Amino acid sequence: MAPMSTAGQEMHALVERLYPLCRSITGDGVRATLDIVGEYVPLQTHEVPTGTQVLDWTVPQEWNIRDAYIADPAGNRVVDFAASSLHVLGYSVPVSATMPLSELREHLYTLPDHPNWVPYRTSYYKPEWGFCLAQETLDALPDGEYEVRVDSTLADGHLTYAEHVVPGQVADEVIVSCHVCHPSLANDNLAGIAVATFLARALARETPYYTYRFIYAPGTIGAITWLARNAERVDRVKHGLVLACAGDSGQLTYKQSRRGDAEIDRVMRHVLASSERPRQVNEFTPYGYDERQYCSPGFDLGVGSLSRTPYAGYPEYHTSADNPDFVTPEAMADTLAVCREAFAVLDRNRSYVNLSPYGEPQLGRRGLYDSLGGRSDAKQAQLAMLWVLSLSDGEHSLLDVAERSGLPFDTVAAAADALCGAELIKA
Repeated sequence: MAPMSTAGQEMHALVERLYPLCRSITGDGVRATLDIVGEYVPLQTHEVPTGTQVLDWTVPQEWNIRDAYIADPAGNRVVDFAASSLHVLGYSVPVSATMPLSELREHLYTLPDHPNWVPYRTSYYKPEWGFCLAQETLDALPDGEYEVRVDSTLADGHLTYAEHVVPGQVADEVIVSCHVCHPSLANDNLAGIAVATFLARALARETPYYTYRFIYAPGTIGAITWLARNAERVDRVKHGLVLACAGDSGQLTYKQSRRGDAEIDRVMRHVLASSERPRQVNEFTPYGYDERQYCSPGFDLGVGSLSRTPYAGYPEYHTSADNPDFVTPEAMADTLAVCREAFAVLDRNRSYVNLSPYGEPQLGRRGLYDSLGGRSDAKQAQLAMLWVLSLSDGEHSLLDVAERSGLPFDTVAAAADALCGAELIKA
C-alpha cells in the first residue's frame, strides 16, 4: 500500500476533481461523480425509475440543470451558476422572467452572520426556485428590474446509485456507505467519498474475512432505495459504517449504532481508545446521515457513523467555505487509517474453543515459548496465549480477551494464531 501521506494527497486530488460537479439526489451530476469514482474502483451502477415505490418513499423526478443566473439592470450576471453550483437552490424548477429586486428577494438565500459565504439550500420535494448568494453581494444590488433564468428540467428519469464489492472469505457483509448528492461541498460529501474509495482499494489488495460492500448513494432517498431493493438479503449485513465529514481538522467522532452494543461499536471504541487519538464517541440519535436509515427499527443493522467534526458541528457546514482548502490530506489519511485499523480488528475478531481445557496445556513442549525467541514483547506474547486459552470457551471473542487483559489486540490475535497452529484452540 502507498504511504498514508501519498494516499492523503491522492484523496485530496480526488476531492478537487469532484468539487465543481453539480450533484443532487438524481441527475447527471451523480452519474458524472460515479464515472470518476469508477476510474479508481470498478462500480456496479443501478438506475431506479421515477415513480418506483421504495419503502414509504417514491423515487422522484430526475433533475438536471444547464445554466442559471441573475442579471442586474445593466445586464451583468451578478449571480452565476457557472461560477458555483451552490448558487442555485437544489431542484429549482425552470424559470425565465424579469422582476424587480423586491420580488426577487423572496427567492434569495444568504448567511447574514457570514456575509461573504454562499449557503447550500435545496427544495427536493416542493416545487420552488431560488438562488443562494453572499450577503455582501445582495447588499450591493441596486433597485431595478432583474433578469432571472434557471435552465433546468424536472422529468421522469432515474435515481442512480452504485456499489463496489470486495469479495471476502465468507458471504457475511460489512457495508461502507457514503452520500453522493451534495454539490460543491468538500468535507460534507466528497471527503467521505474519497476515503471510502481508497479504503476499497486497500481492502482489494488483501483477502479480507468479510465481504465488503461499498455503497455510493444519494442521502436519505438513496439509502432507502438500497434497503428496499435489498430487503431480502439484508440479513447478510453483519456490520457497517457510514463515512461523512471525513476531511476536516477536527478530532475523530464516532456515532454508535442504534443498538449501542453492536460489534462495530465495540471495535471502534477499542481502536480509537487504543490509538490514543483525540476522539469523541457519541450515542445514536435518529438525526444525521444514512446510519439512521440502516438503523431504522425494522432493519436495526449494526451500522455506526465515522466523521471528524460531526454533522452541522462546524460553521463552514453547508456553505461555500466547505471547499477543498477546508479539508486536508493529513486528516483524510488519518480517517482512512482508523478505518483500516478498525476493519483489521473486525475481520480478525472471532471466538475460539479451548481443545485442552483441563489445566494449563504445556506450551513449551509444543514449542510455543521457543517460538517467541528473543522478542522484546515475549512476556506480553506469553501472557496473551494464557489469556486466549483462559477465555476460549466459545462465548468470548478476541476483542473480549484484549479488553479484559489490557493487551493489544494484535498481540492477542497473534497468540490465537499460534495456538491454532498448535491445535490447542479452534474457531
